[in-house]
Amino acid sequence: MRTLVHLSDLHFGRVNDALIGPLIKLVTQIQPDVVVVSGDLTQRARSEQFKQARHFLDSLPSPQIVVPGNHDVPLHNIFNRFARPLDKYRSYITHDLEPFYVDDEIAVLGINSARSLTFKSGRVNEHQIARVQARLSALDAHIIKIIVTHHPFDLPDDYADTQVVGRAPMAMKMFASYGIDMLLAGHLHVSHTGNTAARYIISGYAALVVQAGTATSTRSRGESNSFNVIQVNSPHISIKRFTWAPELGAFTVFTTESFQRSASGWSRDSATKG
Repeated sequence: MRTLVHLSDLHFGRVNDALIGPLIKLVTQIQPDVVVVSGDLTQRARSEQFKQARHFLDSLPSPQIVVPGNHDVPLHNIFNRFARPLDKYRSYITHDLEPFYVDDEIAVLGINSARSLTFKSGRVNEHQIARVQARLSALDAHIIKIIVTHHPFDLPDDYADTQVVGRAPMAMKMFASYGIDMLLAGHLHVSHTGNTAARYIISGYAALVVQAGTATSTRSRGESNSFNVIQVNSPHISIKRFTWAPELGAFTVFTTESFQRSASGWSRDSATKG
């Protein structure tokens, strides 16, 4: 079995400081095999915010798979936005925009979906997907394959299709051909789990979709700060959503969901609260 902690939308520069210590302590206690951070480490891509994000990451277990989000691209400095969009991210966080972790049970691959030409939207391109394909082609079939982006490939029911990452159908065809099992994302500040069967009608294929809320930001958009703990024990995956309980000064389990893989892909097995 493998355990992943899935954090997203940290937004250093606009965080609830009361959450940082308890979050670090809990993630450390969980002892994950991999920590995933699906973008928006900063609020406005400023040096001090990246320094704070770097200090936070250094306080968490490794290995880590971290990808940038649209907030990690400068907004107000127009020259840097287009000429050096991720220079500070590379300097403070990582030079690797396609981080990769693999062992004998799971493979976790990050893809950068942040772009200078859009303020919120993201996209992936053919060159990125070709590089993903090259890495996946060497993996054994039994390995659970996980993709991490900031912008989501699928959405909760009440969100507009424009929120889906650009060129998603192109990417999904490749994901299906190589049996990608799970897609992790953030961006919406809303927790969500499901599968891709309704949006992408691909015979015999349904990837598990896992959306993380914001772990630390004050921009909660009506949902408590939260993060996911994902346990992979093929052909089963369980997902616990931890949410912030201010009256306790701690993150507690809010829901536990179980998914199972069959010949037609991943589907929900059970869900409980608490």
